[in-house]
Amino acid sequence: MITSKVVFILAAILIIAVLLFLVIILTKKSPARLDVERYRIDWLKIEQKLKRDDVSSYHLCVLNGDKLVDRALKERGVKGATMGERMKNSKDTWTSRNNIWGAHKLRNRIAHESDVSVGYDDARRALASFKQALKDLGAI
Repeated sequence: MITSKVVFILAAILIIAVLLFLVIILTKKSPARLDVERYRIDWLKIEQKLKRDDVSSYHLCVLNGDKLVDRALKERGVKGATMGERMKNSKDTWTSRNNIWGAHKLRNRIAHESDVSVGYDDARRALASFKQALKDLGAI
């Protein structure tokens, strides 16, 4: 026969197990929600600054697009010391991994090479890749 003491102990163990499970679930860190409206506003500013007749806008827009994607990666809590590491750590996120990597490589060339030449179409392709990356991250 099961005594009331045994039932009490089993009930206490069950309650503790349920509470422990709830604590684990509730404290588990989930990816941060991004402020979609803020990202849309920032993205539109970048897109509007790209002007076909202003070559310097090509560089600036690529740099700013890359920076916005990196900010979204950081806010989503993706680990990594550099954007490249964060992109690798979220490789399953991208609709087109090659496109976002190509856009990021163009950004690196702009940032590190003094004689880099970027055309309007190159800048547009990079911006399209950054836009898709922001969509993939749920930022826009």
